[in-house]
Order: sequence, then C-alpha cells, then structure tokens
Amino acid sequence: MKRIFISDCEGPISKNDNAFELAANFIPNGDKLFANISKYDDVLAGVLRKPAYSAGSTLKLVLPFFKAYDVTDKQMETFSEKNVVLIAHSKETLYHVQTMASVFIVSTSYEHYIKALCKVLSFPYENTYCTKINLDKYALSPKEKERLKEIAKEIAQMRLIDIPPSARAREDFSRNDQAIIQRLDEIFWSEIPQMSVGKMLSDVVTVGGEQKAQAICDAVKRLDAELGNVMYVGDSITDVEAFKLVRANGGLTVSFNGNGYAVKNAELAVLSESNLVTAAIADLFCRFGKEKTMCTLQSWNYEALKKSGVDKTLLRQLSDLYPDALPKAQIVTARNMETLVKESNTFRKKVRGVSIGRLG
Repeated sequence: MKRIFISDCEGPISKNDNAFELAANFIPNGDKLFANISKYDDVLAGVLRKPAYSAGSTLKLVLPFFKAYDVTDKQMETFSEKNVVLIAHSKETLYHVQTMASVFIVSTSYEHYIKALCKVLSFPYENTYCTKINLDKYALSPKEKERLKEIAKEIAQMRLIDIPPSARAREDFSRNDQAIIQRLDEIFWSEIPQMSVGKMLSDVVTVGGEQKAQAICDAVKRLDAELGNVMYVGDSITDVEAFKLVRANGGLTVSFNGNGYAVKNAELAVLSESNLVTAAIADLFCRFGKEKTMCTLQSWNYEALKKSGVDKTLLRQLSDLYPDALPKAQIVTARNMETLVKESNTFRKKVRGVSIGRLG
C-alpha cells in the first residue's frame, strides 16, 4: 500500500512567511501593506467567495508593488536563501517519513523560497508544488511605478479589516470596512489591471486553495495511488480545500499550529514547537493507516504510542525532548473546536511571532 505524506511548507515545516518578509524588507511599510492585502484575501476567499479566486492570492496581488520598488528575482532568491528558519526537527521528520512514504511539499510560497528551503532540507525540488513567477520579465513605465508607490502607501495606511465571525456578505462588515473592501476592489480589479504590470494578476497562478487540492491529486496520480492513503498537514486558509479533499476521501488531515481556518477543517490539531510530533503521527499513519492512528490519538500519551508500535528511536527522541508530557495533539470535535482554535492561534503566534502568526 502506497502511503503519501504531503505538507504545506510555511507553518508546518518552516517559521517563515517569505512573501511577508520580502515585502517588509523591500517595500516601505511593506509589513502593513502585506497584512492589509492578506486580510483582504481572507475576505474574498473566506467570506465573499469571489468567483475564480483562490485563497493565498495575496502572493499575486503584492507582486506589482515588488516591481515598483525594483525587486528582482535574484534579490528574492538571495533573501530567501539567507532567511530560511525551520520548525525544530523538520529535517529529521522529513527524513524519517521518507523511509516509509512518498513525500511532497505543496506550498503557496514563491519558487525562490521553495528552492532555498529544499537546499536546506536536502529535499527533492521535483517533489514540490509552489507559485512560479518571473518578476524580471515584466516591464513598468516610470509613471506606473510612481502610481504603484502611491497605491502601496495608501494600502499600508488603511486600517486592518475586521472580519465578524458570522460574516457571509459585504453587508455584514462595518461601513468603514465595506469602504476599504470597495477601494481595494477598485485597486486590484480595475486600476492595476489597466497597467502593463497588471498582466501579473492574470499570468501568475498561486498554489493556494483549489490549486493545492489539484496538486494533491497530481501527486497521487503520479504514484498511481489513492487519496485515502494521504496524510496532509497544513496551517492556514490556503489549506482548506486540500483538507476537504483528503478528508472526504478517507485520508488524514492535520492542522499544525494552525489558525481558525485550518483547525476547523482538519481532523487533528497539533500544537508543538517540534516536528517530531508530526513524525510520530506520520509513523502511525504509514504503518497502520488512519483508523488505528485515530484510535491511538484518543489517548495521546507515551504509553499509547509505545503500545501502538511507533518507531522506538522516534519515541526516545520525543521523550528526551518532552520528558513530562507530549505536546498537544487532539482530535477536533464540534465540542472542542472553538477552544482549540483559540489555543492554536495563541500558540501559532508564540512559535512564528505575532506579525506572521496573525496572517490568514
């Protein structure tokens, strides 16, 4: 039986949000610019469900501003190579899982970052799916450059949109937030598309939302396997469609330090600073399948893992790292979901920092 382990990158494997970090480094007030566009992305994908729009398109919408500030592909590559920060024991985890299953990384991240990550992890780039771009090939007139800088400043100065928990339509937002959403609609779907650099918005396909689900299907097809043999690990809104696909077909879905979108759509929520927890769950899944994995997780402790037959070396590493108790790994239910969302959101910010941890 062919087991397949597929993971998102930023969050489950690394602490980075590479696009956010690039914006903060190369664009004045780029952190605020990116955060506001990211929240707008959450609105379009998670609330308004804009037709043909995929979660994670923040990485596409921010590209014209990189171009306006003369960012090159080489700069993106160099910055990414210098700034990869891994979740503890990610390399060891991927090495262990590769001895038991076919392993893929499916990420919304730019290919510049994924290539840098693969070098650090000694992971085969051909087993990754990511957002491919070529900034250098796009032209930008001096007039457009100045206008984009003005727009970037405008967006950075906007207040962060507040998404009400029950929001389902524009009318559910405050009047101020409705005005912000309307202005961002004008910028991204009317003004920028009329610029020469606006072609980026139609050319670039971000690997988020439905594209992640398609990538999983492609990986399964490459191996002539079944979706029921997939374990998928994610942490954000870009993983929702992947979670739904794998879960509906009998595979295992895991939120690793996830936000509310991830926790609410996964079967298992993990809160950990080390990926050895992921390794233990993957070890169970690869050896015994989903049913036994879920049964073991109902009693998530060292005794249960020992009885289940988890790799002894892995168990020893975990007990050395966490001698008193394992990090939290809990099956998500209707009863505990909201509590897990709060706990996971808080833990996520602790591990990755507040600025990155609060992004969708």
